[in-house]
Amino acid sequence: MKAVNPQETSRAYAFEMWMKAPMPMVTIFKTLNVSRLVKISHKKGMKFNMLMCYCIGKAASGIKEFYLLPVDDKLMQYDTIAVNTIVANREGEVSSCDIPFVNDLSLFNQHYQQLTKQVAESCTNHDITESMVIGTSALVRYDIDGAVGMYSGIFNNPFLIWGKYKRNWFKKTLSISFQFHHTQMDGAHAALFLDRLQKEINIL
Repeated sequence: MKAVNPQETSRAYAFEMWMKAPMPMVTIFKTLNVSRLVKISHKKGMKFNMLMCYCIGKAASGIKEFYLLPVDDKLMQYDTIAVNTIVANREGEVSSCDIPFVNDLSLFNQHYQQLTKQVAESCTNHDITESMVIGTSALVRYDIDGAVGMYSGIFNNPFLIWGKYKRNWFKKTLSISFQFHHTQMDGAHAALFLDRLQKEINIL
C-alpha cells in the first residue's frame, strides 16, 4: 500500500468533504437471494460463510474505489483486497481473521479453512495490513432484519453484517447491511457493489 495525493484521485472532493466529518459512515441495507449459495454449500460441502466471503471479494475486486481507504489523515491505495471473518475460538471468545482474496474459489476455500482453523486454535487474530480489508460479521444463529456497525474513528474499512438466511418455499434470502466511509466511495458505488454481489452469487 502507499499514500496517494487525494487531489490526484477521483475521491478528491469526497476527501475534502468527509474526511473530517464527525460521522462519515453510510449504511445501506439489501436483501439478497442466496438460494444458489445454499445449494452449493450443501452439494459441495463448502461453508456458506466462506462462499459469502468469496462473492464479497469477487464483487469488490472489480470496483476501483475498494482499493482506496482513508487511514488516519491520509488516503491509502492498495494493490490487493482481503475479506475479514469473525471466528469462534477454543476459549469461547471470538477472534478476527483476514482472508486474502483470490479469484480461484478452491484456493480461497483452502486459505479460509486453514486460516480460520489457525485463528480458532491459537486465539490470535490474523491481520493482513498490506491489503484493503472488507470486514464481515455473520450472526448466523439469529434471525435479524439488519444491523448498523459502530464507527470507532480508528477503522474506516467497509463492513458487512448478516444473520440467518430465511426460507420462503424454494427461495433463500439474506438481509445484509453494508457500511462504508463516504471518503472511500459514494452511495452509487456501494449500490453497484451490492448489485455485483448478487450477480456473483447467481453465477457462482
